[in-house]
Amino acid sequence: MALGSLGFRSSGLQIPMATSLSSPRCSSKSTKAIPMPPLNPRDPFLSKLSSLAAASPDTLLRPPADSDTPPYLDLFDSPKLMATPAQVERAVSYNEHRPRKPPPDLPSLLLHGRIVYIGMPLVPAVTELVIAELLYLQWMDPNQPIYLYINSTGTTRDDGETVGMESEGFAIYDAMMQLKNEIQTVAVGAAIGQACLLLAAGKKGRRFMMPHAKAMIQQPRVPSSGLMPASDVLIRANEVIKNRDTLVKLIARHTRNPIEKVKQVMRRPFYMDSVRAQEFGVIDKVLWRGQEKIMAETPSAEEWDRRAGIKVIDGM
Repeated sequence: MALGSLGFRSSGLQIPMATSLSSPRCSSKSTKAIPMPPLNPRDPFLSKLSSLAAASPDTLLRPPADSDTPPYLDLFDSPKLMATPAQVERAVSYNEHRPRKPPPDLPSLLLHGRIVYIGMPLVPAVTELVIAELLYLQWMDPNQPIYLYINSTGTTRDDGETVGMESEGFAIYDAMMQLKNEIQTVAVGAAIGQACLLLAAGKKGRRFMMPHAKAMIQQPRVPSSGLMPASDVLIRANEVIKNRDTLVKLIARHTRNPIEKVKQVMRRPFYMDSVRAQEFGVIDKVLWRGQEKIMAETPSAEEWDRRAGIKVIDGM
């Protein structure tokens, strides 16, 4: 399967983005090229992954001993990331069963770890690639889990402008529900709108979130109508209402909350940090890496005042 051609630059590292994942059952000559969406060079996860691939590529080809931890998340705490990145050697051959060298581009490296990474808003090019990778990983091995890493603002941008139709998120969701593989979801940045639905749709008990990631659910937005006739504007508004009701039902199903409660909190943008997302049922576990103990041992504000000798005056 050809993953397309793309250039990526991060932290002084330039990796040629061209590879071919070959298989005895699949010929690259007869396989259609999958268009690659642009990778965000400022994405913290991809930047650190590329640095680690340059500094110590062998560590990425060895699966973690702890199967309870999704792959590659240990790179956030890896001291090797401070090393000066070097040019990644181009792979001579890349077999899906026993790769001798790391693949020459980040999408192939992620696929080697059975990771599908959503690092952009859900536009058609992203949806096409994500679904293709999900189907490919199921074809490779329908029994191994797939890790869906999410850092996306859904079908909107950071400023709230609509960039994709709600059907983009529903398409990925439906593909996830049809796969035979267990899908574990991890929020490594932001999971907003439809991306939050994908986060909650992972296998129960295997939905994770980084400590400082954010989740948010909100009502779908009406696309710009421009000079559209009034009757067409009404048709679009009715379609957005249907999408909202569908989104409410799906989020209620996966978070195990009543539909009325989800509809109530979605009247306005409902932001959740990792702890609140766990309480609401979007995720099952926060990947603290020992920070839970640190936070538990942190004194409360009243205890800090007592130790400092500050007396609280009534009425103040």
